[in-house]
Amino acid sequence: MLDALLAPMTAHTWKFFRTGGLDQVALESAADLLHLDELDQKLWVALSCPVKGLELDERTLALIDTDSDGRIRVPELIAAVKWAATRLKEPADLLKGDAALPLAAIADATPEGKTLLASARQVLANLGRRDAATISVAESSDTAKIFASNALNGDGVIPAEATDEPAIQALIKDIVASLGGVNDRTGSVGVTAEKIEQFFQELQAYLDWVSSSATKDIAVLGEATDAAVAALRAVRPKVDDYFGRCRLAAFDSRAIGALNRAETDYLNFTAKDMKITADEVAGFPLARISGGSPLPLFDTVNPAWAAALATLHAAAVTPVLGAEKRTLTEKEWADLNAKFAAYETWLGGKPGSAVEKLGLVRVKEILAGNGRAALDALVAKDKALEPQYKAISDVDRLTHYYRDLRALLKNFVNFEDFYSPERHAIFQAGTLFLDSRSTELCLRVDGASPLAAMSKAYIAYCDCKRAGGHAMKLAACFTQGDSDYLFVGRNGIFYDRQGRDWDATITSIVENPISVGQAFWSPYKKFLRFIEEQVAKRAAAAEAASSGKLSSAAESAAHADQTTPSAKSPEPNKKFDLALITGIGVALGSIGTFLAMLFTRFLDLGAWIPLGIIGIMLVISTPSMIIAWMKLRQRTMGPILESNGWAINGRVKINIPFGSKLTEVAELPPGSKRSLADPYADKDAERRRRWLWLGLVLLLAIGVRVHHTSFNDGYYFWQEKAEVVAPVEPAVVDPAK
Repeated sequence: MLDALLAPMTAHTWKFFRTGGLDQVALESAADLLHLDELDQKLWVALSCPVKGLELDERTLALIDTDSDGRIRVPELIAAVKWAATRLKEPADLLKGDAALPLAAIADATPEGKTLLASARQVLANLGRRDAATISVAESSDTAKIFASNALNGDGVIPAEATDEPAIQALIKDIVASLGGVNDRTGSVGVTAEKIEQFFQELQAYLDWVSSSATKDIAVLGEATDAAVAALRAVRPKVDDYFGRCRLAAFDSRAIGALNRAETDYLNFTAKDMKITADEVAGFPLARISGGSPLPLFDTVNPAWAAALATLHAAAVTPVLGAEKRTLTEKEWADLNAKFAAYETWLGGKPGSAVEKLGLVRVKEILAGNGRAALDALVAKDKALEPQYKAISDVDRLTHYYRDLRALLKNFVNFEDFYSPERHAIFQAGTLFLDSRSTELCLRVDGASPLAAMSKAYIAYCDCKRAGGHAMKLAACFTQGDSDYLFVGRNGIFYDRQGRDWDATITSIVENPISVGQAFWSPYKKFLRFIEEQVAKRAAAAEAASSGKLSSAAESAAHADQTTPSAKSPEPNKKFDLALITGIGVALGSIGTFLAMLFTRFLDLGAWIPLGIIGIMLVISTPSMIIAWMKLRQRTMGPILESNGWAINGRVKINIPFGSKLTEVAELPPGSKRSLADPYADKDAERRRRWLWLGLVLLLAIGVRVHHTSFNDGYYFWQEKAEVVAPVEPAVVDPAK
């Protein structure tokens, strides 16, 4: 009961900060790290991330990914933090992110810490830095130098360099040649205890098989039986093919031409220089096909198979049928195969085939020697070194965690680095320069994803290439400026986090608003584009019509002498449709009246005319601005990251102020001097624009002035004034009269 009452009092107190509209937990102390497993996962910004494609050492991420599934999840990250925290005097040092681990920071008060510290010093001693006070990732990972002084390093692999005895070195090489080798920590190839056991089992099985009495009954040629069977196997498919073709030719002689291959098949290679080995005809029959013909072994045979048939004659035909046998009938071929069938079947079940190439003499020599005992002794010696060298591996793990855990925590538990003006998030691959802008929100991706469109961000997918054949795909988010000149095919330059430059080309675009300013001018730009498109269409249509008329006129002129008078009467002239003309006039009059009314109301504003213009523009632009504002409020990083393998828990928003920091528009440096004298400026166009603006201002001023004067008289300047008639006073009637 007492523990239950005290539990809430001893619970860790968390601090939160708000950035980008997102409440995030602050990681500032050792207590924050040690109580990380108590933090509700609903408050973590991310719940998993991939181990590939991030700006973080993949070796570190692989060490944290204990189940090797290619993703880091919350329990794995907590376990990594606890492992590292218990091996440091001050766990809060993990939040520094320093490149090198001070030896003084290792907690040497525990047995694990003492072993770890001793191993770190041993590593530095092996590298020639015995008096160094720090150890870096590059040093702890240099296994080739660390273990160079001793071929036995506790990894279970015994290379040939592990012994000075030539016989044992030769034995290790025989095992590698027979069963393959395994790379040890230094990169050398050696054998393991499992390989040694398998090798000696294969040796014994092969020796037992060779020594069995059954071979004496089925080896019809004694030691020469192997060679005879090998010769049979080498030509069996082609000989079977030959006799099959002969049976078909005997059935129908009309097939003989096709069975011997067409003449055109020979023409394909006779025009070229033929090789001495005649590989070009290896797929042709062994000899000329005819019904019931025996197989010749020497004369008139396919040149590509002449050597194999000669070997068959020497190894199998001569011992069984005699040297004078120079052809084989189909029955003789079948009898020859049957004679060796039992031995061939026995060969199929032969054990120890992996060591057969060593030869029977070498197999007996190895089994009779003491090589097995020597190898077992080396394995035991290597096993004894395992704890010492495991500690060296732990040194490498700790140096990786000491350097990289801070970056992972600040991009997983919270997104402090992403919102920081000084740092980049681990998913930010670099900076893309394109269209007088630079954007830092660039992610490595496998390709365009429909999920990314849910981020409400403007995304340009790019293919990036650089010298050496390197290539990658990029998703660049533009969060400031406009999209007028962003289109597929545009080229830019991408600089990765290592400062290397890549050629970038836009391959696809996810359209979304970039800014409210762009949305303000969007209706006018669309209207101008519509006018340009209509003018272009009309011009194209007019050009096509003109070309058609010219073509018709030219054709008529060319055939003028061939034309005959037509018997048909000319079509009567079409009459004007007065009703149509009247309707058009009424419509134009109505439109003119409406425009005049609008102009009148506009002039009624007087000095407020500029505000009226602004009001009209707001009426036109406000809908698109509202839509853009709503989408910009919903702009978030979550879908972009999730399409790249993340599991984002928090709403990582990219609001307008933050977006303006992620994408920068080109600006002249402060204090720059700018000359506006352009030697190639279109002066006539500038002059026309100046006169146009001046004319509009004067027209507006005159209109306001005339309107003001006329309005005071009660009339507009286009209306006629009525004559002023003096009022007539009513006559006074005298009541007395």
